[in-house]
Amino acid sequence: MKVLQVNCVYKKGSTGKIVYDLHTEFIKQNIESIVCYGRGQTFKENGVYKTCGELYSKFNNLLSRITGIMYGGCTFSTLKLIKIIKKEKPDIVHLQCINGYFVNIYKLVAWLKKNNIPTVTTLHADFMFTGGCGYSIDCHQWKNHTGCGYSGCPRWRSETNSLFLDRTHTMWNRMHRSFEGFEKLTVVSVSPWLEERAKQSIIFKGKDNISILNGVDTTIFHAYDTTELKEKLGICDKKVIFHATACFSPDKHHLKGGYYVLELAKRLKNQNIVILVAGRCEPIDEVPDNIIFLDSVTNQQELARYYSMADITLLTSERETFSMVTAESLCCGTPLVGFLAGGPESIALEKYSTFVKHGDVDALQNAVLNELKHDKMPDIEILAHEKYSKQRMVNDYLICYQKLLNK
Repeated sequence: MKVLQVNCVYKKGSTGKIVYDLHTEFIKQNIESIVCYGRGQTFKENGVYKTCGELYSKFNNLLSRITGIMYGGCTFSTLKLIKIIKKEKPDIVHLQCINGYFVNIYKLVAWLKKNNIPTVTTLHADFMFTGGCGYSIDCHQWKNHTGCGYSGCPRWRSETNSLFLDRTHTMWNRMHRSFEGFEKLTVVSVSPWLEERAKQSIIFKGKDNISILNGVDTTIFHAYDTTELKEKLGICDKKVIFHATACFSPDKHHLKGGYYVLELAKRLKNQNIVILVAGRCEPIDEVPDNIIFLDSVTNQQELARYYSMADITLLTSERETFSMVTAESLCCGTPLVGFLAGGPESIALEKYSTFVKHGDVDALQNAVLNELKHDKMPDIEILAHEKYSKQRMVNDYLICYQKLLNK
């Protein structure tokens, strides 16, 4: 079997690491593996191709703001990618997260369909069935036969970054036409919650829909002795809440919910509790003195030590299709408290995860204080490793590929 993966990035970000994990595990199992990616640094590795230049990508980004079409353009980089697929002749093409202005999604999918190439597309966000929005939140236009944007999109500026035009309905129509009649296709969602959404969408309704959870490197994400780290931070006598995010913002409407972390910190101010925040941070006028900002933590072992040190991990996102934070925290033996966000509650270990209604700070505070009364249980790590290991993910995808080839 020969597998060719397509992703926006390689080795970086959550999807880039997933692609790398699959690629390296396939090679270990003597499965031919090719990776094509569009953004970031160039890696000189056998079977790894960068298909788009950074300036060309930025040009297409600018063009999309003018035309209002996010997933079109990219003529030359799309032709380069198709040329590589023709050259490599894979048995399976696996589309991962292919936004990022490096490929014309409509043309690529239509070409794969026309040439009858067995294709797996993994949904890491909503945009493949909304045609535009990565997170459609509470909007359900994508369920209607008329499609997204037919009667206007209320969030077209924020979601598409278009300067002048609402072209969301045009994007939905193009995505619909691209996938329509694609028989040799399996649609993989990264959580059961996202799979149910895909099944309800007009674009993927009636397709072969399954869910495969993202995998975690359990040789890195496991419980550590963190006595020295607590001493270094001067928090040996405190209960620790850990919050990991790509971007921390005090804006109440920000998707990742940094505002609620600050609100919780204010309420816990006079208690022997400290909140550690890992992630790039936007300017904040007033920071509660029981919060420590760590900035971005790019070293995976360091990140795992923070998870291990915490008594609980806090998740405040409004929407997540999977949540690597959930899987990584549980793999390090640390229970989770957070808002209901879609994906996380559908993939978490129910016994060791508490979720409350989004925005309900009272309920969040009560859940946090209740969980802090208990000691961490050693079986969290064991159960999490069984559920989230990257080897389990690899095996699930190989089964998926084989079923598609046997059709």
